[in-house]
Amino acid sequence: MTQDDNVGQQPPEEPAQRGSMRFQDESTQPREPSLAEQRARRQAIADQEREAQEAQAATLVADRKAATKRKILIGSGVVVGLAGLVGTFYTVARPAETTAVCTDASGVVQPDQNCDETYVSSHHGYSSGGFWFIPLPGGGFSQYRYNYGGTGNVGQRVSGGSFTAPSGNTNVTTKSGTSVQRGGFGISGKSGTSGGTGGTGKSGGS
Repeated sequence: MTQDDNVGQQPPEEPAQRGSMRFQDESTQPREPSLAEQRARRQAIADQEREAQEAQAATLVADRKAATKRKILIGSGVVVGLAGLVGTFYTVARPAETTAVCTDASGVVQPDQNCDETYVSSHHGYSSGGFWFIPLPGGGFSQYRYNYGGTGNVGQRVSGGSFTAPSGNTNVTTKSGTSVQRGGFGISGKSGTSGGTGGTGKSGGS
């Protein structure tokens, strides 16, 4: 009877694979990184720091550009606003123009001198309530006043206009070119020669 030689025998152990570790002693010290590993680690850290610095620099440049753009926009807005304000001021400050026509109490056009302060005074007349009064040879006074904006020749009844003096922002001159009222901000409303009370006051009625 043949006896099996394999009975009761354990199978042979497999040889350990090269490079594998079955267990590690607690007292084992970690291996120091090689020079190549140290260089690679330092290079990676340097790359990260460089990328962070570049990102920070790009952010600063973008912030400066944005701030400059805001300043330009604000400056442009201020310039446009000031230009509009100045334009509006000059538009408002520019005085209107009108012509004063000397008339008698009936509204008939008379020579400009009859409404001139100097001429009236030289003929012993006076002004009051928007009228000029010149003595008549036979006694009494003839009355004269300005019509503003009307038209007509001497001896004709004035056409249109008003006997009420215009606002202070109005230049008023006679047909002969004499200034009755100078308009505009900061400018006196009376002329030095023929403004008088009648030149700027309201008419006193017929």
